[in-house]
Amino acid sequence: MKKRNIVILLTSLAISGQVLAWGQNGHRITGAIAQKYLSPEAQIAVQQLLPNEDLAEASTYPDEMKSNPSEFWQKTASPWHYVTVPAGHSYHDVGAPAEGDAITALDKYTKILKDPKASIADKQLALRFVVHIIGDLHQPLHVGNGNDRGGNSVKLQFFWQDSNLHSVWDSGLIEQKELSYTEWTDWLSKKISPEQAEQWMVSDPLVWMSESATIRDSIYPKTDKLSYDYLYENMPIVKQRLQMGGLRIAAYLNTIFSK
Repeated sequence: MKKRNIVILLTSLAISGQVLAWGQNGHRITGAIAQKYLSPEAQIAVQQLLPNEDLAEASTYPDEMKSNPSEFWQKTASPWHYVTVPAGHSYHDVGAPAEGDAITALDKYTKILKDPKASIADKQLALRFVVHIIGDLHQPLHVGNGNDRGGNSVKLQFFWQDSNLHSVWDSGLIEQKELSYTEWTDWLSKKISPEQAEQWMVSDPLVWMSESATIRDSIYPKTDKLSYDYLYENMPIVKQRLQMGGLRIAAYLNTIFSK
């Protein structure tokens, strides 16, 4: 029985490794940045749906619920955290698999948020998923190439600890700085100029995916021992994707809740 449980645990970890995007802090950073750029209409709508919860808290909900044993969380929602776009192709070329992906889920929950007949509970879930998925799509390895499980199969050492490329981009690079999500949010928000905010507030998921795919193809390391050099080279990308992710969450919600 113990051996069987270990096998189940390892299988679960292997599956979940594919679908986790920014770690808890990464998602919270994008949610907290988004909160600052919501339109008055969107602010009211979010407050009405989640009266005791800001977007930073809402952003991690779909990952936290992966421990729920229901079929919805264990199977149905699992593919909704990523898309697959092989190098040299666009999302239009490949489309979504039968089980769906981040784009089909984003479309599904956008429709629920716009549906005046949808229940409050359904809209609350929809809002949490929308915030989370947009964050996911700004983590470059969540627009996978279809060959290595979003970098999970690329085994390496990060600062002398066993890891993989996906995990490094989920949380390793962010956590290496030893900052809280509020410190990250404060520092990154101050560095977004009005011109950048206007330029980056794009609500088209195809644009976000294209950006991530381009970045993805440039971040595979030439060595399996990553430390300060890799951190130095890629931290500017991480910071910008977090900033962009926050702005795009706001842009998307502003569009949904516009009168």
